[in-house]
Amino acid sequence: MIIITGATGALNGATVDHLLERMLANHIVVVARDVASAERFADLGVTVRHGDYADPASLPAAFDGASQLLLVSSSDPAADAVSLHRAAIDAAATVGVGRILYTSHQGASLDTPFRPAVDHAMTEQLLAESGIPWTSLRNGFYAHSLTWLAGPWRETGVIAVPADGPVSWTAREDAAEAAAIILESDGAYEGPVTLTAASAPTFDEVAVMAAEVTGKTVEHVLVGEDEWIAAQLASGQPEFRSRFVLGMYQAAGQGFFAGVDPLLGTLLGREPRTVRDLLTSGG
Repeated sequence: MIIITGATGALNGATVDHLLERMLANHIVVVARDVASAERFADLGVTVRHGDYADPASLPAAFDGASQLLLVSSSDPAADAVSLHRAAIDAAATVGVGRILYTSHQGASLDTPFRPAVDHAMTEQLLAESGIPWTSLRNGFYAHSLTWLAGPWRETGVIAVPADGPVSWTAREDAAEAAAIILESDGAYEGPVTLTAASAPTFDEVAVMAAEVTGKTVEHVLVGEDEWIAAQLASGQPEFRSRFVLGMYQAAGQGFFAGVDPLLGTLLGREPRTVRDLLTSGG
């Protein structure tokens, strides 16, 4: 039995959709904090169970019987993500889950300025210490994030960022499909697995592509970090969130998102979606 957490979100929800194209619904269980929010899966014959990382007592029953368990990472920047993930891993060990797959991130490292990637690295350490076979899906930085990380360039003609570096912008839809394929393989992939698009353009290169796609002038501007933070605050963004996002740009500038891997394309049997595809579609 394959048990999926986070299926009411875009990433793991799409993974469930792809699994349903490959296997019977009664082989799949989804776990949700709010069972009602997963009604569309129940309507398809998928078992829905209640489970909440923040309520460890709810997790053993939620994970019971899993030959494979796909754990979504916590997306709340204010939460203690590692503690939440530890609760899930401990529950998986308690009920004898056969394998844990975890939605990690390219650039997972204890040294990165991007806080979620530190949490991913710490969670991978927990998985390695758990005694449970595990696979970490190190997805490339999700390409749809460009719609806000690049700023309102369609209106201003400017992509202004506080640091620049190569990023393997990867379609979340492709990562979701690859996760389903890896789950279907039932243990063919061990440890960290990198799933990225085929290239890693800088913001400067994104600006060039944006100009080509729109036929308009699009300029890339590198601004000071303090200036960028001040602009974010002036636009109404909370300082906590602004500094959280700053860490992403800093990590890009230090090369944490630069690597690319052909595995995603191999799994999909086609070229992964590109930044140009995103820009052309209006993203």
